[in-house]
Amino acid sequence: MAPSETDNFPSTPGKVKMDRSNYFGRVASRWHATASARLLSGSAILLALTLFVLFRISSYTVAGRYMTGANSVPIAFKPDHVWETRVRQSCLPKKDEGLIVLVTGAAGFVGTHVSLALKKRGDGVLGIDNFNSYYEVSLKRARQALLEKQEIFIIEGDINNKELLKTLFDLIQFTHLMHLAAQAGVRYAMQNPGSYVHSNIAGLITLLEVCKDANPQPAIVWASSSSVYGLNSKVPFSENDRTDQPASLYAATKKAGEEIAHTYNHIYGLSITGLRFFTVYGPWGRPDMAYFSFTRDILKGKPITIYQGSNKQDLARDFTYIDDVVKGCVSSLDTAGMSTGSGGKKKGPAPLRIFNLGNTSPVTVPNLVSILEKHLKVKAKKNVIKMPRNGDVPFTHANVSLAHDQLGYNPTTNLEIGLKRFVKWYLSYHGLERPVKSRRL
Repeated sequence: MAPSETDNFPSTPGKVKMDRSNYFGRVASRWHATASARLLSGSAILLALTLFVLFRISSYTVAGRYMTGANSVPIAFKPDHVWETRVRQSCLPKKDEGLIVLVTGAAGFVGTHVSLALKKRGDGVLGIDNFNSYYEVSLKRARQALLEKQEIFIIEGDINNKELLKTLFDLIQFTHLMHLAAQAGVRYAMQNPGSYVHSNIAGLITLLEVCKDANPQPAIVWASSSSVYGLNSKVPFSENDRTDQPASLYAATKKAGEEIAHTYNHIYGLSITGLRFFTVYGPWGRPDMAYFSFTRDILKGKPITIYQGSNKQDLARDFTYIDDVVKGCVSSLDTAGMSTGSGGKKKGPAPLRIFNLGNTSPVTVPNLVSILEKHLKVKAKKNVIKMPRNGDVPFTHANVSLAHDQLGYNPTTNLEIGLKRFVKWYLSYHGLERPVKSRRL
């Protein structure tokens, strides 16, 4: 299901560069509970999600058949020789000591860029993606074509299809799993909550189950989200900050994923690294994100909706350019450390890490719009309204010192440069040399 035209604000949170003392006071006043009560509320959320997952998983598997919505297909998967050959060729490293990486969500925004970066440096890369219709499938197919030109094969399949995954792991000894497949978006969770449980929790569990049974086990890097910081008012957000106040179901599923990752690391010795992305943007990006939908609507002469927080406070995000995020992802793979289990049995402690990947320089939404107007050479028509209670938060701001120390992560692209590159790609992708029939600045 495609996002609404009015869904114009990023699904990942950001931070306001202004006096926030009054806002923080109001947030703090809502939380008079004791520390134990807060912990209990967080535990209750995770327990509820766990029970929901068990119910959903049981509904997806009936009499040995894999269920997708109202339709079902046999769970058995039988590859042919051509399929196996393509898989093997895609996974073949072109350098000594090259990684062999299975990338889930490979036709997605971050997945495409990470796959290309790994292949470019000589690693073996295989992708999997279900090509769902959350946003334009045509864009995902275009990304797929881009990857195929670099001899990266994407399998069209669901990460909940355990038999498909087992077939892949029997065929290939993956050194690493880059898990980027997820149901994204804060607001869409209000329309289709089941899709978030299916992808972000049940899908993660299915992958971890296959990985823990593998011999050898791969090291795992997966995409969490800055949304886990939820209603936390301490800025900048640090990995040690509380994350038990999710403001949306999307955030809750990502937080649940972090707890599930801890469990599989503890019991089975899987090496697991979680990455909390902060509003990733750039060429080949997601159409449901604000910068993308703003660009589309400004060029069409349509009004854009700009939300404000309480007391007409501008919302802001720690916008992070895709190239910087890719460097963080690749470095996470390179430094992941080995899993210590074999065939589902743990032989020793394994690494369990979590990192923020942000830009550290939050920008307000009006400033974002001004930069787009400059590069598009078109004045935007703006509707400024109060932010509805839809799960969005007013700001995000990443503390990346841990990623800097352990990954060498150092974001270098500011929003001005990043949006200029995005606009250039957007105009080229849509065959627009310059805005047509639009009101000039």
